[in-house]
Amino acid sequence: MTSTTTFELHNGVTIPKLGLGTWRIGDDEVAHAVREAIALGYRHIDTAQAYGNERGVGEGVRAAGRPREEIFVTTKVGADIKDYRGAVASIDGSLAALGLDHIDLMLIHSPQPWSGFRSGDHHFEGNLEVWRALEEAYRSGKIRAIGVSNFEAVDLDNIIENGALKPMVNQVLAHVGNTPFDLIRYARSKDILVEAYSPVAHGNLLRNGDLAAMAEAYGVGIPQLCIRYCLQLGLLPLPKTANPEHMRSNASVDFEISSEDMAILENAERIKDYGDASHFPVFRLGD
Repeated sequence: MTSTTTFELHNGVTIPKLGLGTWRIGDDEVAHAVREAIALGYRHIDTAQAYGNERGVGEGVRAAGRPREEIFVTTKVGADIKDYRGAVASIDGSLAALGLDHIDLMLIHSPQPWSGFRSGDHHFEGNLEVWRALEEAYRSGKIRAIGVSNFEAVDLDNIIENGALKPMVNQVLAHVGNTPFDLIRYARSKDILVEAYSPVAHGNLLRNGDLAAMAEAYGVGIPQLCIRYCLQLGLLPLPKTANPEHMRSNASVDFEISSEDMAILENAERIKDYGDASHFPVFRLGD
């Protein structure tokens, strides 16, 4: 399964090429979803403090019956935290909520608090304070890899130029119809892995007739086509689902999209409506 093949981060840590996203899966149901995913072969689970389900994710990981070192767990420092002491407490809070002895990857969830997302204030000093706390937790063994999420090139430069360590990952919104190619190329030039959240555009690509026709030609579903698209771009997709059948099909992407079809997908019309998710800051950009 793609969920068990890996990328190697620039610090030598390996990370499974496909992860299970858990945004908007409630804390009371996410443990079951995580156990199901691990039983199906997933070895990478993505959560965040903002999701409010770290406790359930940790429960699912512990109850899955696999050695801890086989499961890669990602979480994220809350976007509103922009100071060192707050970040230290945040890191320890995630460890306690997850009930795990270490976190495999921890990210700064956003360069700005959500209330000021993409407002023009990059919070350079605050992000460096949070980064210092992450670096210390990394050196102490609490975290195996550190990175960022939703960072633009200028935000990456702030960390690269002023931190002791450069980010290992940048997790961003990336899918057919909204792929930040310049940012992906820039991150790659700095040896930073790009992860793609919402690779099926929060489900909105499921209604695309052109994608449906292309997927049918490959004998797959639209989600599989979108996930494979990300993988062929060298991205790490994080499709979210609590449905075991969807988990199974999302990981069944052992096919190759032709170069001609990749060119069509790379130039697909930009998505401007994310449905019920449009009020969230990261999706508001499509309006």
